Amino acid sequence: MNPLLLDAAELPRFSDIRPEHVSPAIDQLLQAAEAALEQVVSDAVPADYDAVSAVLDVATERLGRAWGTVGHLNAVADTPELRAAYNENLPKVTEFYTRLGADERLYAKYKALTASPQAAQLSAARRKALSNAMRDFVLSGAELQGGAKERFAAIQERQAELAQKFSEHVLDATDAFAYYASEEELAGVPDDAKQAARAAAERDGQAGYKLTLQFPSYLPVMQYGSHRPLREKLYTAYATRASELGQPEHDNSALMVELLALRQEEAQLLGYPSFAHVSLVPKMAESPAQVEAFLRDLAQRARPHAEKDLAELRDFAHSELGLDELAAWDVAYASEKLKEQRYAFSDQEVKQYFTEPKVLEGLFKIVETLFEVAIRPDSAPVWHPSVRFFRIERQGRLVGQFYLDPYARPGKRSGAWMDDVRGRWARPDRQGEQRLQTPVAQLVCNFAEGVNGQPALLTHDNVITLFHEFGHGLHHMLTQVEDIGVAGISGVEWDAVELPSQFMENFCWEWDVLKHMTSHVTTGEPLPRELFDKMIAAKNFQSGLQTLRQIEFALFDMRLHAEPGSEQRIQQVVDEVRREVAVLIPPPFNRVQHSFSHIFAGGYAAGYYSYKWAEVLSADAYSAFEEAGVLDVETGRRYRQAILEAGGSRPAEESFKAFRGREPKIDALLRHQGMA
Repeated sequence: MNPLLLDAAELPRFSDIRPEHVSPAIDQLLQAAEAALEQVVSDAVPADYDAVSAVLDVATERLGRAWGTVGHLNAVADTPELRAAYNENLPKVTEFYTRLGADERLYAKYKALTASPQAAQLSAARRKALSNAMRDFVLSGAELQGGAKERFAAIQERQAELAQKFSEHVLDATDAFAYYASEEELAGVPDDAKQAARAAAERDGQAGYKLTLQFPSYLPVMQYGSHRPLREKLYTAYATRASELGQPEHDNSALMVELLALRQEEAQLLGYPSFAHVSLVPKMAESPAQVEAFLRDLAQRARPHAEKDLAELRDFAHSELGLDELAAWDVAYASEKLKEQRYAFSDQEVKQYFTEPKVLEGLFKIVETLFEVAIRPDSAPVWHPSVRFFRIERQGRLVGQFYLDPYARPGKRSGAWMDDVRGRWARPDRQGEQRLQTPVAQLVCNFAEGVNGQPALLTHDNVITLFHEFGHGLHHMLTQVEDIGVAGISGVEWDAVELPSQFMENFCWEWDVLKHMTSHVTTGEPLPRELFDKMIAAKNFQSGLQTLRQIEFALFDMRLHAEPGSEQRIQQVVDEVRREVAVLIPPPFNRVQHSFSHIFAGGYAAGYYSYKWAEVLSADAYSAFEEAGVLDVETGRRYRQAILEAGGSRPAEESFKAFRGREPKIDALLRHQGMA
């Protein structure tokens, strides 16, 4: 039995899946989905919501789940054989979904359904799903004819191929770098990072300490390593990944040019002036101009704080570290030293209190308290021995389940993300029966594993990342909507989807929370109040610089997709944006855009601004908890019902107003970041 051909109720059999299973399973599921499409557009299936769903959604959801499983393995357990199988099937899957979204017969069936008397009787969630479907047909080229339609389909296929190549180049360029450092070169680097580097070198049969561009290896050197030439070496390798300044076979330059040109062509075929305009159709923001104005306003508010941050850092680097010029590879190091001097603590000191088991226990306790659920260990096949599986219950009934994959390793994409395995759905079958399918999520991070038999130690930033991804997971798993197109994160406007994730980050700064989720790795003592107070004092350390950095990425992304012809001047746009908003300008060789997977391979094209946009919403939502008490169950219940349970079943602004009783305001964000 092919492990990708699951029964609807089964969880993926990750440990059984082999590259040779991919093509036979995908071919069979594509064939079934193709047959379902032909059946649903025929007169045999009436223009009725349940009838259409029982035929088409059942088949496409099964295909989507299997393909999602393959894509997930490709991201977390990449091998040459799996990559080949993925790339062989990517064009077929893309072609089917492109054709499905643009099928005139299916569009006509949906039009008939929308115009039928039944449409007015549908639940609010179903009406929203239907309205999203009608919008998506247009954006998928259903109204295009002849050559334009064929060209649109070809563009989709090529874009999928290019995005996958972009992602592979970043992964391969990251994995390809290794440097074996000497003891002297690692002066200042924390012991746990050194032990991990030594163990990695030993596994390779090499002397010294193996350093890579994986974040758990790279960051401790940049932050604590006093050997400046080593910092410069690592920074240069990291900042030129997948560019023309690195290995030619990993260069993303031509891919970016082609992707941007194709996106612009797609927009013109659909009758829009730019890809940014297309991207914003299903979002909260109304136009590229509105987004740029929002970003520039925030940049203006942050700039005085950023200038002060930078002046202080330069003065400190000069007077205390003897650095006449603050180079890009000095910034993290000098910042850490300044923070240690000013607030009398280091990230390394804090990290000793955040053992992974205790952090998880604390995170689960907050979720259980506020959202009235229970989180329990569960079992399921996994893709790596370090992956764990849990279930969420309310009053003894299963609500959702999730996998947690916390550690960095070769063959695993960098960064952190939440992905859905399946959504909540009152799953129809051909007999008109319904079975409730509960949601399942994947939470993926890239933390450093524990060394010498100790549990993993998380930096406070790691803790924030974990809470962030868990917020996405809760949005997906706690939904009460039973229509798959608008349940959980499905159908949520992209610029609101970060609200629940960024909301959860706030708890990482609360004493009543942290005292229960810390335990010193050797003494078992909780985080001392004095150290917490120092962390709070340092919370907005360099927040001006950090805000401008996010705005720099967001404005670059929006301009790139809003200005036709930008593919011919990518570096120029980077430089112009930096001149406009940045106070800290990277060296000319910096090629951050070449590894900017969010916008070239991750669905954030003309959408990176979403992080800042949603931060306004999340800070304002959290201020309700500040007013009532951060662990106030009643406020937690209102938030759960208005935002998490509603999923994509109504516009995000309506969900926000249902919780806050008013429009969102920027005040809480500025206050939280010390820029009020």
